[in-house]
Amino acid sequence: MSQHKHYILHKPFGYQSQFVSNAPKNHKQKFLGELFDFAEGTMSIGRLDEKSEGLLLLTTDGKVSNAITSTKFEKEYYVQVDGLITQEAIAELEQGVEIGIHGKRYMTFPAKARCIDDPGFPERSRKVRDDRHGPTSWASITIREGKFRQVRKMCAAVGFPVLRLIRVRIGDIHLGDLSPGEAKQVDGFEGVEL
Repeated sequence: MSQHKHYILHKPFGYQSQFVSNAPKNHKQKFLGELFDFAEGTMSIGRLDEKSEGLLLLTTDGKVSNAITSTKFEKEYYVQVDGLITQEAIAELEQGVEIGIHGKRYMTFPAKARCIDDPGFPERSRKVRDDRHGPTSWASITIREGKFRQVRKMCAAVGFPVLRLIRVRIGDIHLGDLSPGEAKQVDGFEGVEL
């Protein structure tokens, strides 16, 4: 019987996907440890940047972490973009687009993409913007990779910069009705076999 601990978290806007900073002291940064009493040795599986929100899995088991960050598991994101996203842009995302990774050009794998209605998430701590600046729209984008800021770069590449990004699913694990900042401990992660 494993003694490892596993958690599902709704990471709020403005938090780092880590527990401590390696940088010089910055009192403005917020870390995951402020949200829940996680077991010692807990690590986030993959990352969501400070401005991104949504599903974050955490574990004390490095093997589980490696399995989930592989390309075996789909990662689905809901993105609010600047402007009314077009079917042409959706088609480009589905074919794969060229983005920059560490100063080099990179062609993403084909993604699953579709327009969606506003999913109705609570307002985040810092308002996205108001309608005076033009319309926004929502899309669902599902990828298997996890390059640095990949979904944001993909959307920018097709002409629709991301205003808000929320991860809603990893494999068979869904964000569900967890509120921003809420975490729950689970026995394991659905669909993850080692």
